[in-house]
Amino acid sequence: MTNPQYPDLHIPNVQMDVQLRVCYRQEWQDGFGARGWKLANALHDPEIIASTPATGERIPTSVLVHDILDHALCGLPASGHRAEAVALMQLAARTRADPRPDFAQMVDEDLLRGRVNGESARSFLPDDLLDALPDAAGVADERLLAMLVRTLDQSTLRTRLIAHFFTLGQAGAAQAMAHYRARGLDTERRGALGLALQQVFEQADRWVVEQHLDMAEGSVRFTADQLWFKLEHPKSRVARGTY
Repeated sequence: MTNPQYPDLHIPNVQMDVQLRVCYRQEWQDGFGARGWKLANALHDPEIIASTPATGERIPTSVLVHDILDHALCGLPASGHRAEAVALMQLAARTRADPRPDFAQMVDEDLLRGRVNGESARSFLPDDLLDALPDAAGVADERLLAMLVRTLDQSTLRTRLIAHFFTLGQAGAAQAMAHYRARGLDTERRGALGLALQQVFEQADRWVVEQHLDMAEGSVRFTADQLWFKLEHPKSRVARGTY
């Protein structure tokens, strides 16, 4: 069985000026209740949780920076296991962080519990795992994954699924980079851009907290060597950076 192709990415004409809308809420009414920021084009995606500038131990930039640089600017959907595989490989390329812990987390918390995000389990899984279930035609996703857990040694299955994430991430890399370059951005400077974006994001977030704002809206804008995090409503504020 052939897995579906990655989303049919339209590669735009080269732009030297890119702008993405962002929204802030002190508390999002989305079932999570988190404080933080979301890209405007992901507001209705139930998988997206608001991000603050907090970084992880391994990665020097926050989730919003990941959503911008490794998803949006690479033409990838905001969520979905296949898109996340590609985006995490892009994150690894700019930060040198090992994506394996994140792949393992998605395997443990989602796949081994019967959940594939963004597509059916049958379209997501590699052919060799589907071949291990010859009598699974028409089986629902959760049951299909449960059958795999029962059929195969769990350690072996876990290792194979992690490897599958690497395969998917590598397979989508060329399209992701083509889309990024079409924005007029230098792929060799993604690391510097990520760190600069993290700094202006921290400035903007600190300001909305100091102002006790319940909500804010604005945009993140990039040119070839500069960026702006501009808040437009309910108060105006601009954080600038270079990279």
